[in-house]
Amino acid sequence: MCGINGLFTPPGHTQATQSARTVAAMNNALAHRGPDDEGIWGEGLITLGHRRLSIIDLSSAGHQPMISADNRYVLTFNGEIYNFLDLRAELSDYPFHSHTDSEVILAAYARWGVRCLSRLVGMFAFAIWDREAETLFVARDRLGIKPLYYCQKDGLLAFSSEMRGILASGLCSRELNTDSLVDFLRYQTVHAPHTMLEGVYMLPPGSYIWQTEAGMSIEAYWQLVPQDLPSPGEGRWPERVRQSLEKAVERRLMADVPFGAFLSGGLDSSAVVAMMNQASDHEVRTFNISFHEKEYDEGPYARQMAQYCGSRHEEIKLRADDFLTLLPEALQAMDHHSGDGPNTYVVSKATHKAGITMALSGLGGDELFAGYSVFQQLHRLEQRRWLNLAPAGLRRWGADRYQSMRPNIAGQKTAEVLRLPQINALSAYPLYRQVLLDEQIRALSTLKDLPGNRVEAMVLRQMKTAAFQNLPLISQISVLEIQTYLQNVLLRDTDQMSMAHALEVRVPFMDHDLVELVLGIPDEYKLGQPNKRLLVEAVGNLVPKSITQRAKMGFTLPFAQWMRNELKSYTQDRIMYLANYPFFQERALQQLWTGFLANDGSVSWSRVWMLAVLGQWLQQNQIR
Repeated sequence: MCGINGLFTPPGHTQATQSARTVAAMNNALAHRGPDDEGIWGEGLITLGHRRLSIIDLSSAGHQPMISADNRYVLTFNGEIYNFLDLRAELSDYPFHSHTDSEVILAAYARWGVRCLSRLVGMFAFAIWDREAETLFVARDRLGIKPLYYCQKDGLLAFSSEMRGILASGLCSRELNTDSLVDFLRYQTVHAPHTMLEGVYMLPPGSYIWQTEAGMSIEAYWQLVPQDLPSPGEGRWPERVRQSLEKAVERRLMADVPFGAFLSGGLDSSAVVAMMNQASDHEVRTFNISFHEKEYDEGPYARQMAQYCGSRHEEIKLRADDFLTLLPEALQAMDHHSGDGPNTYVVSKATHKAGITMALSGLGGDELFAGYSVFQQLHRLEQRRWLNLAPAGLRRWGADRYQSMRPNIAGQKTAEVLRLPQINALSAYPLYRQVLLDEQIRALSTLKDLPGNRVEAMVLRQMKTAAFQNLPLISQISVLEIQTYLQNVLLRDTDQMSMAHALEVRVPFMDHDLVELVLGIPDEYKLGQPNKRLLVEAVGNLVPKSITQRAKMGFTLPFAQWMRNELKSYTQDRIMYLANYPFFQERALQQLWTGFLANDGSVSWSRVWMLAVLGQWLQQNQIR
């Protein structure tokens, strides 16, 4: 796991003489991602940079940028290729000089070109320069586990593993993108390919950039929605899921460094730990963050699971003061802001401090196996499509009445659903996931008209494709959850917060073979009790019933209490900093903050905290 940077400069560009210095500055901005080694290589149109965190083949043979045996191709790579040993055997005619997965990518590209992407199993973002053809190939993994940002200006292309690398180049604007700001207020994140900055983008998951002197193009090489559904399981769906998950976990145990796992005490992380224990020849080490406040503490469940499978368990006990002390540095580490993230920062810091360089996580289990309440809510809504028989005017009247009787957040969203032109699960999905509703954003801002809803647009695009229409409803919701919340909040936060401590996190539930299998399984195998029924049946007795049958809790913290006490001035200062931007109305910001302090039911802590995080990021990065 590493950090990559690069700069493609067209002939005669004024930046050409500064390319090495620019990439060196980008490398320095990503030093935390790769403390073990650093490299810069350049000639002609291209300069590539790399920061290395050694996981496979710790020797100097893994130095990057790496040049192919025939001196034609140059690689800078961030990630892990889990099937590299199989590919290496298939590419036995290549004269390998190392035992790295990086060199296998070079050999695969030399043999298959762009088609090598279909052969790679892993999480990755990499760039390959062809010295003979003078072409640049930049690719990102199928599920978007590893990030890749880029900006293009006057024929120049800069790319990096983090936004701070792009900012360090000095080649892009620090100007706020208003449409992205509205996207953030709606969903506490900015959805790829967009970012908060004008002219800075994320390469979409499952895509690659092709750059030549003539210009740049972006192509998709993989789609999340499977074109062909798996054959009926004849009652064997749990068995097939178990086999696929076991293979996904086993693939991710490849490492030449000490490794462990995050163990929350929930079903997803417990399933991963149980299968690690089965597949590994070494004692499994597990890590859990626990709290003195019992209502937030999952420590007992994590201890129970550790004892059940015999892992070497370490519990990091935190008091409120401990977390509050870590919070400012966690926000400083945030590369692309979101309303979540500090939780991962804390557990990553503790895990790395224990001598662990790589850890497995249960991230993605909720999205894949219908673990969130939104799945059940939207399934029930789909069964109430008879509401569309009522005239639109009557539904609007009912919505107004309902909202007046229930002015809290749930009441507001229910009213918005009743106002939809057509009530169904997919049309309602963007509302169910929205944090600030459009009416509230208008009240906070100076905009008369809000830009289009990016999640709504994504849902409409999916609904027009035959492959998406062929999926069961729960799988359709899974696709939307993966493409919105998972890829643009959870995976992004996990990467930036773990790499802040040079810790690599691997996510077996995002194995593309497992994802394609589960998306094709009928709804009746996923719904019902217990929660995540299909996964519960798949893991069988690997996880005790006290964990498979327990209510979902999640990693929650007493933020509302902190924001009214210990974090009060911190939160208020960063919210009011937003008044410096012409987009926001100072009086509306103050009213929102006052409403939260007064326990107004329509102002949740997450809505207020989201604004504080935004203020922190804008101030820290000096965004205009």
